[in-house]
Amino acid sequence: MTQEHCDPEKKAENMLASNTKPARKTFRRKTVVPANLDAIAAGVLNGSIKELAKAITFVESNAPDHFNSGQKLLQSLLPYTGNAIRIGITGVPGAGKSTFIEAFGMMLAEAGHRVAVLAVDPSSSISGGSILGDKTRMEQLAKQPNAFIRPSPSSGTLGGVHRKTRETMLLCEAAGFDVILVETVGVGQSEFMVRSMVDFFMLLALTGAGDELQGMKKGILELADMIVVNKADGDNKLLAEKTMHEYNRILHFLQPATKGWETRAYTCSALKKQGIGFVWSVIKEFQVRANASGVLTERRRTQTKDWLHELIFEQLKHQFYGHSYVKDHLHDFEKKAISGQVTPAQAVESLFKQVFKKV
Repeated sequence: MTQEHCDPEKKAENMLASNTKPARKTFRRKTVVPANLDAIAAGVLNGSIKELAKAITFVESNAPDHFNSGQKLLQSLLPYTGNAIRIGITGVPGAGKSTFIEAFGMMLAEAGHRVAVLAVDPSSSISGGSILGDKTRMEQLAKQPNAFIRPSPSSGTLGGVHRKTRETMLLCEAAGFDVILVETVGVGQSEFMVRSMVDFFMLLALTGAGDELQGMKKGILELADMIVVNKADGDNKLLAEKTMHEYNRILHFLQPATKGWETRAYTCSALKKQGIGFVWSVIKEFQVRANASGVLTERRRTQTKDWLHELIFEQLKHQFYGHSYVKDHLHDFEKKAISGQVTPAQAVESLFKQVFKKV
């Protein structure tokens, strides 16, 4: 028996050496290649939820190969978009948005419409969740075959959420959904963003307009094409009607959100499913009148142009902060500006000269 076999320590050393000697395996990152973009596009046009979900995954992904595939899909499907009424819905916490959207969506789906519910929640990337979560807030609507619910995409910027929601909306239209509901969270920048991508903007309100308006910016009211005072049932019905009249008095002094359309306040009870049909009739009247006057066509053209410029700004910002010189010197310029060695404008000019200098 050799010393190697009888010496436990030597044996352990040899075993350890043998475990470290084999050549390291190199693992190549798998590139996800779409099986067939044409097949996915055809599936979307045939109303396949499975293929629609695949297409949305491409436009929501931040991976370069997915982004390119998503844009190719969108380009091929663009001729089949634009046939839906796009409705934005916002409201203060407690206004009953989830209950309203479910009752409204169920009514439309049961009437033969195909309804897509999209969410805009710029804070989702911070909280780690999404506004719709696992769809438990709208259980009935989630089971309705004529409905499709998509949570807010996780993204680090409001602009990112904007692009992904807009593109998802177009994909849903190509899949045959004729009513798109875009839900926002609270009051803030998301309201202005959603207004810029929808035809009709609805504000859900609670009773007691005077108290509620204390925390609501005038600008939010000027975005609305309709105000709906929800929970107008039981003992709350008379107060809801009073609130409706208060809103109508206020709206009389505000600039309307849409040319040729008078924004009005109404009441409904999503819980009791009362007044929901009337809300839809007002939206249909708006659609007919806005189409006839050309306002809707012009609104969508302006929205597309503004969207293009927003994407330019986002791309410029991304490239600027991703530039090697900016990464290496931004902190130094921050310190110089703070200490007063340079003005912020001088710091910015110096950075931009390096980023956009001629080669």
